[in-house]
Amino acid sequence: MNSGTQHRIVVGVDGSDSSKCALRWALHQAALSGAVVHAITSWEFPAFYSWEGGPMPPDDFEEAARKSLADTVDEIEQEVSPAVPVQRELTHGHAAQTLLDASEGADLLVVGSRGHGSFYGALLGSVSQRCAQHAKCPVVIVRH
Repeated sequence: MNSGTQHRIVVGVDGSDSSKCALRWALHQAALSGAVVHAITSWEFPAFYSWEGGPMPPDDFEEAARKSLADTVDEIEQEVSPAVPVQRELTHGHAAQTLLDASEGADLLVVGSRGHGSFYGALLGSVSQRCAQHAKCPVVIVRH
């Protein structure tokens, strides 16, 4: 467990049903263990995006991720009782690497078994698989 006084559970949130299940699980576990939940959403430009004319302006990718994080956490927080402190973080980068970096010093990393995949996800392996193999703390993969 975390050697500091505050226990921390990191959870990946991407707005998918699977990530909602992971967040729900993390909140229940945090209530049992007295931990704070660190909900993380990451975003990056799609592989097909070009500065010369992508499908939407760069700020829209970040804003869509910010809205997804806020909406997902708000929705699941309303379902789960008792209330648990949730820290929200939006980062730019690959989802798996962001979660792996955040797992440093965490007590637990929680991810869904399937999120918003892509062609690149199929080629490079899933976020949950990479987290399970490389996280710096125990990992829970929540199946929908």
